[in-house]
Amino acid sequence: QVQLVESGGGLVQAGGSLRLSCALSGRTFSSYTMAWFRQAPGKEREFVAAISWRDITTNYRDSVKGRFTISRDNAKNTVYLQMNSLKPEDTAPYYCAAKSGFPPTTNGHAYDYWGQGTQVTVSS
Repeated sequence: QVQLVESGGGLVQAGGSLRLSCALSGRTFSSYTMAWFRQAPGKEREFVAAISWRDITTNYRDSVKGRFTISRDNAKNTVYLQMNSLKPEDTAPYYCAAKSGFPPTTNGHAYDYWGQGTQVTVSS
């Protein structure tokens, strides 16, 4: 049974930074493609970023390109989301997700495992 536990959320002013972490347990981390999604109240779930297990291919939604960076440490079974130049519209709970194999798709339905979420709040 795969378990995902997120951490690192919080309250930050616009222009600030946060780093989210997601630890995977229960399976071999290196065989999973990992992703971050977010879902603000009253809105649909949005893909944020993903990173493949095989060749470290990354994928980002357009609105976070150049501001967010996804990375992974297979030795620590952890994926990270470094978020810089945060904007109020980035406010949402952020969810970590995992799927077997390639590619790092933006489709949330392709992901098999989900964490409980960590709240990111950006004040203006």
